Amino acid sequence: MSRRDGTPAETIRGLYPFLYDSDHDSDHDHDHDHDERTDRATGRTGPGTAEVEAEAMRSAAEKTGEIVRLRERMAAESAAELAACAEEMAARFAAGGRLFSFGNGGSSTDAQEVATAFLQPCDGPALPALCLTGDVAVVTALSNDVGFEVVFARQLAALGRPGDIAVGLSTSGGSTNVVRAFEEAADRGMLTVGLAGGGGGRLAELSERGVLHHLFVVPSSSVHRIQEAQTTLYHVLRELTWHALGPAPTPRAHSPG
Repeated sequence: MSRRDGTPAETIRGLYPFLYDSDHDSDHDHDHDHDERTDRATGRTGPGTAEVEAEAMRSAAEKTGEIVRLRERMAAESAAELAACAEEMAARFAAGGRLFSFGNGGSSTDAQEVATAFLQPCDGPALPALCLTGDVAVVTALSNDVGFEVVFARQLAALGRPGDIAVGLSTSGGSTNVVRAFEEAADRGMLTVGLAGGGGGRLAELSERGVLHHLFVVPSSSVHRIQEAQTTLYHVLRELTWHALGPAPTPRAHSPG
Protein backbone atom coordinates (compact mmCIF):
# COMPACT_ATOMS: atom_id res chain seq x y z
CA MET A 1 0.00 0.00 0.00
CA SER A 2 1.40 3.41 -0.93
CA ARG A 3 1.58 6.30 1.49
CA ARG A 4 -1.26 7.98 -0.38
CA ASP A 5 -3.51 5.01 0.28
CA GLY A 6 -3.07 5.13 4.06
CA THR A 7 -5.16 6.86 6.69
CA PRO A 8 -4.23 10.41 7.75
CA ALA A 9 -2.61 9.01 10.88
CA GLU A 10 -0.49 6.59 8.85
CA THR A 11 0.51 9.35 6.47
CA ILE A 12 1.68 11.61 9.28
CA ARG A 13 3.51 8.71 10.92
CA GLY A 14 5.35 8.06 7.65
CA LEU A 15 6.29 11.71 7.19
CA TYR A 16 7.36 12.32 10.78
CA PRO A 17 8.59 8.98 12.22
CA PHE A 18 10.86 10.76 14.69
CA LEU A 19 7.77 12.03 16.50
CA TYR A 20 6.79 8.44 17.30
CA ASP A 21 9.80 7.52 19.43
CA SER A 22 7.49 6.01 22.02
CA ASP A 23 6.85 3.13 19.59
CA HIS A 24 10.44 1.97 20.13
CA ASP A 25 10.92 2.83 23.81
CA SER A 26 9.73 -0.19 25.75
CA ASP A 27 11.48 0.89 28.95
CA HIS A 28 9.63 4.17 29.35
CA ASP A 29 6.36 4.25 31.25
CA HIS A 30 3.60 6.41 29.81
CA ASP A 31 0.52 7.81 31.37
CA HIS A 32 -2.07 6.12 29.15
CA ASP A 33 -4.68 8.73 29.99
CA HIS A 34 -2.57 11.67 28.84
CA ASP A 35 0.65 10.66 27.07
CA GLU A 36 -0.54 7.88 24.74
CA ARG A 37 -3.22 7.55 22.16
CA THR A 38 -4.21 4.40 20.36
CA ASP A 39 -3.95 4.61 16.59
CA ARG A 40 -7.07 2.67 15.65
CA ALA A 41 -5.93 2.24 12.06
CA THR A 42 -2.65 0.53 12.94
CA GLY A 43 -3.15 -0.75 16.46
CA ARG A 44 0.10 0.93 17.53
CA THR A 45 0.44 3.37 20.39
CA GLY A 46 2.03 6.77 20.31
CA PRO A 47 1.09 10.43 20.08
CA GLY A 48 -2.32 11.09 18.58
CA THR A 49 -2.84 12.91 15.30
CA ALA A 50 -3.49 16.23 17.03
CA GLU A 51 -0.27 16.01 19.02
CA VAL A 52 1.74 15.12 15.91
CA GLU A 53 0.21 17.97 13.92
CA ALA A 54 0.96 20.40 16.73
CA GLU A 55 4.58 19.25 16.92
CA ALA A 56 4.95 19.49 13.12
CA MET A 57 3.59 23.04 13.19
CA ARG A 58 5.93 23.98 16.05
CA SER A 59 8.91 22.52 14.20
CA ALA A 60 7.98 24.32 10.96
CA ALA A 61 7.58 27.64 12.79
CA GLU A 62 10.94 27.19 14.50
CA LYS A 63 12.74 26.46 11.22
CA THR A 64 11.00 29.39 9.51
CA GLY A 65 12.19 31.67 12.28
CA GLU A 66 15.74 30.38 11.87
CA ILE A 67 15.94 31.11 8.15
CA VAL A 68 14.29 34.53 8.50
CA ARG A 69 16.86 35.58 11.12
CA LEU A 70 19.68 34.14 9.01
CA ARG A 71 18.57 36.03 5.91
CA GLU A 72 18.30 39.25 7.91
CA ARG A 73 21.82 38.74 9.23
CA MET A 74 23.19 38.05 5.75
CA ALA A 75 21.47 41.17 4.41
CA ALA A 76 23.05 43.30 7.14
CA GLU A 77 26.53 41.79 6.79
CA SER A 78 26.77 41.23 3.03
CA ALA A 79 24.76 44.02 1.40
CA ALA A 80 27.75 46.12 0.42
CA GLU A 81 29.73 43.20 -1.00
CA LEU A 82 26.70 41.88 -2.89
CA ALA A 83 26.32 45.27 -4.54
CA ALA A 84 30.03 45.43 -5.39
CA CYS A 85 29.97 41.88 -6.76
CA ALA A 86 26.93 42.66 -8.91
CA GLU A 87 28.67 45.73 -10.35
CA GLU A 88 31.67 43.60 -11.35
CA MET A 89 29.46 40.89 -12.82
CA ALA A 90 27.50 43.46 -14.81
CA ALA A 91 30.73 44.89 -16.21
CA ARG A 92 31.83 41.40 -17.29
CA PHE A 93 28.48 40.65 -18.94
CA ALA A 94 28.47 44.03 -20.70
CA ALA A 95 31.90 43.24 -22.14
CA GLY A 96 30.73 39.88 -23.49
CA GLY A 97 31.56 37.70 -20.50
CA ARG A 98 29.72 34.48 -19.66
CA LEU A 99 28.80 32.87 -16.33
CA PHE A 100 29.73 29.30 -15.38
CA SER A 101 28.21 27.74 -12.25
CA PHE A 102 29.05 24.51 -10.43
CA GLY A 103 28.56 22.54 -7.21
CA ASN A 104 27.94 19.02 -5.87
CA GLY A 105 24.75 17.29 -4.77
CA GLY A 106 22.18 19.81 -3.60
CA SER A 107 24.63 22.56 -4.55
CA SER A 108 24.60 21.15 -8.09
CA THR A 109 20.86 21.76 -8.19
CA ASP A 110 21.44 25.31 -6.95
CA ALA A 111 24.16 25.78 -9.57
CA GLN A 112 21.65 24.82 -12.26
CA GLU A 113 19.20 27.34 -10.87
CA VAL A 114 21.90 30.04 -10.90
CA ALA A 115 22.51 29.47 -14.60
CA THR A 116 18.80 29.29 -15.40
CA ALA A 117 18.07 32.47 -13.46
CA PHE A 118 20.51 34.44 -15.63
CA LEU A 119 19.87 32.65 -18.91
CA GLN A 120 16.08 32.34 -18.77
CA PRO A 121 14.82 35.04 -16.41
CA CYS A 122 11.16 35.68 -15.73
CA ASP A 123 11.92 39.35 -16.40
CA GLY A 124 15.02 41.32 -17.30
CA PRO A 125 17.63 40.58 -19.96
CA ALA A 126 18.79 37.04 -20.73
CA LEU A 127 22.50 36.67 -19.96
CA PRO A 128 24.87 33.91 -21.15
CA ALA A 129 25.23 31.26 -18.44
CA LEU A 130 26.08 27.56 -18.28
CA CYS A 131 25.97 25.08 -15.40
CA LEU A 132 28.95 22.69 -15.51
CA THR A 133 26.91 19.83 -14.00
CA GLY A 134 24.33 19.84 -16.79
CA ASP A 135 26.07 17.61 -19.35
CA VAL A 136 26.05 14.09 -17.92
CA ALA A 137 28.33 12.75 -20.65
CA VAL A 138 31.02 15.33 -19.90
CA VAL A 139 30.71 14.96 -16.12
CA THR A 140 30.91 11.16 -16.19
CA ALA A 141 33.69 11.07 -18.79
CA LEU A 142 35.90 13.42 -16.78
CA SER A 143 35.09 11.64 -13.52
CA ASN A 144 35.87 8.22 -14.97
CA ASP A 145 38.84 9.03 -17.21
CA VAL A 146 40.58 11.82 -15.30
CA GLY A 147 39.21 12.25 -11.78
CA PHE A 148 36.23 13.75 -10.03
CA GLU A 149 38.39 16.39 -8.37
CA VAL A 150 38.92 18.12 -11.75
CA VAL A 151 35.41 17.63 -13.16
CA PHE A 152 34.77 21.40 -13.12
CA ALA A 153 38.33 22.67 -13.56
CA ARG A 154 38.79 20.78 -16.84
CA GLN A 155 35.59 22.27 -18.23
CA LEU A 156 36.70 25.77 -17.29
CA ALA A 157 40.08 25.08 -18.89
CA ALA A 158 38.27 24.27 -22.13
CA LEU A 159 35.52 26.89 -22.04
CA GLY A 160 36.63 29.74 -19.79
CA ARG A 161 38.36 32.88 -20.90
CA PRO A 162 39.38 36.21 -19.33
CA GLY A 163 36.32 38.29 -18.56
CA ASP A 164 34.05 35.34 -17.73
CA ILE A 165 32.48 34.65 -14.32
CA ALA A 166 32.79 31.50 -12.17
CA VAL A 167 30.15 30.95 -9.48
CA GLY A 168 30.69 27.95 -7.20
CA LEU A 169 28.52 26.70 -4.34
CA SER A 170 29.45 24.47 -1.42
CA THR A 171 27.67 24.15 1.92
CA SER A 172 30.89 23.08 3.64
CA GLY A 173 33.33 25.11 1.58
CA GLY A 174 35.54 22.04 1.41
CA SER A 175 34.71 20.39 -1.91
CA THR A 176 37.98 19.67 -3.70
CA ASN A 177 36.52 19.94 -7.20
CA VAL A 178 35.04 23.35 -6.37
CA VAL A 179 38.39 24.52 -4.98
CA ARG A 180 40.23 23.28 -8.08
CA ALA A 181 37.69 25.00 -10.33
CA PHE A 182 38.21 28.35 -8.64
CA GLU A 183 41.98 27.99 -8.93
CA GLU A 184 41.61 27.29 -12.67
CA ALA A 185 39.19 30.19 -13.08
CA ALA A 186 41.52 32.62 -11.31
CA ASP A 187 44.43 31.51 -13.49
CA ARG A 188 42.33 32.33 -16.56
CA GLY A 189 41.40 35.82 -15.42
CA MET A 190 37.81 35.02 -14.55
CA LEU A 191 35.80 36.77 -11.85
CA THR A 192 35.36 34.23 -9.03
CA VAL A 193 32.31 34.20 -6.75
CA GLY A 194 31.85 31.60 -4.00
CA LEU A 195 28.95 30.70 -1.71
CA ALA A 196 29.72 28.59 1.37
CA GLY A 197 28.45 27.83 4.85
CA GLY A 198 29.78 27.40 8.35
CA GLY A 199 33.18 29.08 8.55
CA GLY A 200 33.78 29.00 4.80
CA GLY A 201 36.14 25.99 4.86
CA ARG A 202 38.76 25.84 2.12
CA LEU A 203 36.96 28.57 0.19
CA ALA A 204 37.81 30.97 3.01
CA GLU A 205 41.47 30.08 2.45
CA LEU A 206 41.09 30.83 -1.26
CA SER A 207 39.56 34.18 -0.38
CA GLU A 208 42.52 35.03 1.84
CA ARG A 209 44.91 34.12 -0.99
CA GLY A 210 43.05 36.32 -3.46
CA VAL A 211 41.87 33.38 -5.58
CA LEU A 212 38.24 34.17 -4.71
CA HIS A 213 37.22 37.73 -5.48
CA HIS A 214 33.94 37.46 -3.57
CA LEU A 215 32.94 34.93 -0.92
CA PHE A 216 29.57 34.88 0.81
CA VAL A 217 29.56 32.64 3.89
CA VAL A 218 26.26 31.68 5.53
CA PRO A 219 26.99 31.44 9.29
CA SER A 220 25.12 28.23 10.06
CA SER A 221 25.92 24.57 10.68
CA SER A 222 22.60 23.41 9.19
CA VAL A 223 22.85 22.30 5.56
CA HIS A 224 19.17 23.10 5.09
CA ARG A 225 19.45 26.67 6.38
CA ILE A 226 22.68 27.23 4.42
CA GLN A 227 21.11 26.20 1.13
CA GLU A 228 17.97 28.24 1.81
CA ALA A 229 20.06 31.34 2.52
CA GLN A 230 22.27 30.70 -0.51
CA THR A 231 19.17 30.60 -2.70
CA THR A 232 18.27 34.06 -1.47
CA LEU A 233 21.84 35.28 -2.00
CA TYR A 234 22.14 34.30 -5.64
CA HIS A 235 18.69 35.55 -6.55
CA VAL A 236 19.50 38.91 -4.94
CA LEU A 237 22.80 38.90 -6.83
CA ARG A 238 20.95 38.31 -10.08
CA GLU A 239 18.55 41.21 -9.40
CA LEU A 240 21.41 43.55 -8.50
CA THR A 241 23.31 42.56 -11.62
CA TRP A 242 20.32 43.40 -13.80
CA HIS A 243 19.97 46.79 -12.13
CA ALA A 244 23.68 47.46 -12.60
CA LEU A 245 23.40 46.63 -16.31
CA GLY A 246 20.62 49.17 -16.73
CA PRO A 247 17.70 48.94 -19.15
CA ALA A 248 18.19 46.94 -22.32
CA PRO A 249 18.70 49.13 -25.38
CA THR A 250 15.66 49.65 -27.57
CA PRO A 251 16.18 48.25 -31.09
CA ARG A 252 16.29 50.83 -33.83
CA ALA A 253 13.36 50.89 -36.22
CA HIS A 254 14.40 50.31 -39.82
CA SER A 255 13.33 53.09 -42.18
CA PRO A 256 11.48 51.88 -45.28
CA GLY A 257 13.43 51.55 -48.48
